[in-house]
Amino acid sequence: MGDVWPTELRVSKDRQHLQVTFNDGANFDISAELMRVLSPSAEVQGHGPGQKVTVPGKRNVAIISMTPTGNYAVRVGFDDMHDTGIFTWTYLRELGENAASLLAAYEAELKENRMSRDVSEKPR
Repeated sequence: MGDVWPTELRVSKDRQHLQVTFNDGANFDISAELMRVLSPSAEVQGHGPGQKVTVPGKRNVAIISMTPTGNYAVRVGFDDMHDTGIFTWTYLRELGENAASLLAAYEAELKENRMSRDVSEKPR
């Protein structure tokens, strides 16, 4: 996977999707919501095993900034002021390839916690 990298990162006009094209021709449309709720940040993932939090109410979150981080990742800022997630090329590829199953797992997690994609509340 180390020799696969994006040749284009493009935020949609509504800022709710990131289109990623890789050097091997693969192309993905990743929702800002999925990127936000699965952010690789410690705020979402925790600092160790079993510390991941469920982040509700992000269906309409938008991407407001993208900052290159070295030549291996991009830091993405969202309109809810979350901007500590550094998305490696490998992680973006995983999100793109597995978007449907990751979203289904997220929706199941929300349901289990009696939370919603539409109602923002304190993550737990």
